Amino acid sequence: MAGGHIQLRSLTKRFGAVTAVDDLSLEIEAGEFFSLLGPSGCGKTTTLRMVAGFEPPTGGSILLDGVDVSRLAPNRRNVNTVFQSYALFPFLTVEENVAFGLRYRSVPKREIAARVGEALELVRLRGYGRRRPNQLSGGQQQRVALARALVLRPAVLLLDEPLGALDAKLRRTLQVELNALQKQVGITFLYVTHDQEEALTMSDRLAVMRHGRIVQLGSPEQVYSEPADAYVADFLGVSNLMDATVEAASGPGACRVRLGEFVLEATAGRRQVSGAVKLAIRPERVHLHPHGEQGPNRIPGMVERIVFLGSTSQIFLRLANGAALQALERNDGDQGRPGQGTPVSVQLPADALRVLPDGEGAVDIEGAAAVAEPAAR
Repeated sequence: MAGGHIQLRSLTKRFGAVTAVDDLSLEIEAGEFFSLLGPSGCGKTTTLRMVAGFEPPTGGSILLDGVDVSRLAPNRRNVNTVFQSYALFPFLTVEENVAFGLRYRSVPKREIAARVGEALELVRLRGYGRRRPNQLSGGQQQRVALARALVLRPAVLLLDEPLGALDAKLRRTLQVELNALQKQVGITFLYVTHDQEEALTMSDRLAVMRHGRIVQLGSPEQVYSEPADAYVADFLGVSNLMDATVEAASGPGACRVRLGEFVLEATAGRRQVSGAVKLAIRPERVHLHPHGEQGPNRIPGMVERIVFLGSTSQIFLRLANGAALQALERNDGDQGRPGQGTPVSVQLPADALRVLPDGEGAVDIEGAAAVAEPAAR
């Protein structure tokens, strides 16, 4: 199966007065697992439907392997789509469901049998061909839907929240399987989801969308660790966001920020922003020490609540300046963890404190290049 190179150029879609996709430009390499991530209404599904051919664009173009397919019907594009709803025919067997598209294309029977067997082998459903959909689990039905799409050997496979109807444990299992399957077949996957864990787990790259535009583009590690703004930091995973004020630069690549009566050093994010800012730090980077223990970037706090999550515990804190904060600690058998109501010294490491414009009072000295940088790939 050959991969497909996707280029979206100034792609726009309007529904009356509403702009669902706003001048979106994006390039997805052949063989890449790429995810569009964002909340409902951000334009991700509309973008996928335009690539599939189900929605005509209002403006811009869609190129597949260098050919403009913007005005081609869905059946004339070398793409296939897997939806959250499996849409299997209940009166057909697994083999017949998978073979349906091939029969529509008048492929010879012997070739159909060979390709259906190959597709079922890919999704680990060999031996299930004679069963009907109601004899399968939800995860198995989703694999049949994948096999039905893959058997047509598309250049691009479009996936619209295909795991959304599954339970959490099965969803995590299929995330790993789907990623391995994509690497095995080597075709381009364009995956749409609002689930941050799915996007982080499976993608080579991802784009976070808001109001029909891409606000950040990069690898999962890059977008998670280096969010471009408070929206991305808050949407992608759990992030502590605090109101602060930049006081001054404290050295090369660092600045002093005031959090209430406390002054901290930050070495990540938009360090040349002045005025009111947001400070972001991931819960796993927050460290707790005994109350009164001194050190850099420490603020007194109180443990308000502890939530057991299995391998980790989520600790809700209230800092001395009134800010709410979360910490995440591994449950490794250490009995020294502070209990509810215990005063602590909260360490916010300088390299984990990320300075982000708050969108109101901040003045960006560096300019917009820092936000655009991840999208330059």
